Amino acid sequence: MKRKNKNKKENHNSTSFRAALCAFLTLLIFAVFIVRLFSWQIIKNEDYTQDIFSTSTYTMTTDAGRGEILDRNGKELVVNDSAYNIIINKLYMKENSENEVIHRLINLMNIRHEKWIDALPIYIDNNGEYQFEADSEDTIDFIKSKSMLDMNRYATAQDCMTAFEERFDLENSPYTKQEKRDIISVRYNMEFKGYSNSNPYRFAKNISRDMIAIVLENSQGFPGVECESSFKRYYKSGSLIPHIIGTVGAISQEEYDSMKDNGYSLDDIIGKSGIESACEKYLRGVNGEKKITKNSDGVVIDEIESVKAVPGNTIYLTIDSKLQEATNKALAKNVKAAGKIHSDCVAGAAVMIDLDDFSVLADATYPSYDLQKYMTDSEYYSKLINDPTLPLFDRSLTGNFIVGSTFKPCVAAAGLEEGKITKTSTIFCKQNYDYYKTDIIRCLGYHSSETVEQALAVSCNYYFAEVGRQLGIESMDFYAEKFGLGVNTGIELYESRGILAGRDSETWFEGNTCQAAIGQSDNAFTPIQLATYAATIANDGVRLRTHFIDKITDYTGKEIILDNSKYPEVVETVGVSTENMKTVKSGMRKVVTSGTAKDVFAKYKVAVAAKTGTAENIGTDNVTFIAFAPYDKPKIAVAVVIEHGGQGTYSMNTAKAMFDAYFTSSTSSSS
Repeated sequence: MKRKNKNKKENHNSTSFRAALCAFLTLLIFAVFIVRLFSWQIIKNEDYTQDIFSTSTYTMTTDAGRGEILDRNGKELVVNDSAYNIIINKLYMKENSENEVIHRLINLMNIRHEKWIDALPIYIDNNGEYQFEADSEDTIDFIKSKSMLDMNRYATAQDCMTAFEERFDLENSPYTKQEKRDIISVRYNMEFKGYSNSNPYRFAKNISRDMIAIVLENSQGFPGVECESSFKRYYKSGSLIPHIIGTVGAISQEEYDSMKDNGYSLDDIIGKSGIESACEKYLRGVNGEKKITKNSDGVVIDEIESVKAVPGNTIYLTIDSKLQEATNKALAKNVKAAGKIHSDCVAGAAVMIDLDDFSVLADATYPSYDLQKYMTDSEYYSKLINDPTLPLFDRSLTGNFIVGSTFKPCVAAAGLEEGKITKTSTIFCKQNYDYYKTDIIRCLGYHSSETVEQALAVSCNYYFAEVGRQLGIESMDFYAEKFGLGVNTGIELYESRGILAGRDSETWFEGNTCQAAIGQSDNAFTPIQLATYAATIANDGVRLRTHFIDKITDYTGKEIILDNSKYPEVVETVGVSTENMKTVKSGMRKVVTSGTAKDVFAKYKVAVAAKTGTAENIGTDNVTFIAFAPYDKPKIAVAVVIEHGGQGTYSMNTAKAMFDAYFTSSTSSSS
């Protein structure tokens, strides 16, 4: 019994000891924590605060994809394809290692026959001397300016390179002269582009996947060198409407100066021509942001995407790809056919306009080119710029052509409205119009007494010379501008204003008015103006704004930002009465049924109203043609110009193929 009590007492003492030990250890641990906290927060507070504030956070821009361009039916014309770039990121670059890294990188690129961005306008000639590149005056002036080397304007290429070697610590380096020159090229461009912790430098663009793999495999040898995925423009139908789509390119210094406040950088790609330029503010996306944090040792400790990039908007053009293809093919075929007879015939243009809103369904210029090859193949580009037929020239929007008798419907409308003629009044054609003895105009026929409708049908020069004389040049020009001739159509792209006789002539004599009335003298208009003019006639004298953009949506396609199709803009009302316009259109119908276009269109499946034109100029005559159809309820208007085409058959056959494509497409879509 005593033994049991003894055991109980021992167990109680053991338990008490363990409890006391645990309590002591707990107090000891808390004491250590308190001491450490006191040390961290009070004694070493300044040290830790310094560590905290020694970390740096940098904000870097992430590129947004450029908006896509589609035709009116949603067919992709310009999209973004995946691309890969090599960049040099200062945040990951070891101090003073740029020259060695760049040297290794250039060697690797050269071995793989990959291109890197070489922006220095200085090269080594055959004698081993530095020379400035030709046609680089602006860049050379910048290099010598206070912003870069601060040298006088007479400094030589050698002087500049010596200064660059000192600037970039290359004076006593082991590199060859060519290697130094290449390193300087990169270092110079890095500085020019604003290379910094928050602005990496793009060393090479659109490199191959193989090159990406090699750089990644050798990443330890290239500290600060990274591969980034990006976007490049891909033109899925490069030869369809290259002049309209336009090009993109690197932003220039002048462009940057005017656009930097809108968030552009010196490394940006912007639209240079066509829709790419006209819709730059819509196509450009909203860049995102990435925040990178480095500690006091220069090690990156955090990287997060703080703002997501938003792709650019989507542009829907008014162009119908099928109609455009048919127009391109027909125009090329007829220019080539005319060229077999007239060697100076190498070019032309054709336009189709939808009368509902004056949207351009097709706009062709020949010769043309492939935009995809133009942007990616330097040899192809060189071939284009040296081609004497000027395939890069947009004849439809900027080509001024003498248009001949297609100007006569304008004169007829003006004469009727001003009361110089009536629907039933006649003028007697005796072939040679000799009112001005020093400026005799010859008619191709001897038409005797004829009305305005008959005169339009047979394209009588005598008749319209007399009407023009009675109107005077100022009155003719007034109506011409109303119809859209010699004025901008309002199209979104750059266009020529055209040349209007009298208004734009340096000298003028009374007899010139009669020449102008038959579409000669100084009158010269663009094909897009002729199509707008034909559309205005068909639309009873109401001219809407001709346009290429159907609508613009956000990149998802859900939000409509701009919609031209719903709100056609009235630009001008000609001021010719409905009855007088009806007479002009009736005369244009007679051109087809019994006049100069009957051989091609008299038996056509759709009633067409038209006007032919043959214009004298240096070399073979231009042949022109304007028309609209159906006659009773017009849907489309077309204009065709074949420079030096000689015979009107070629312009009419081009228009006929355009009508075929439209009415076949309309029939199939409605059935």
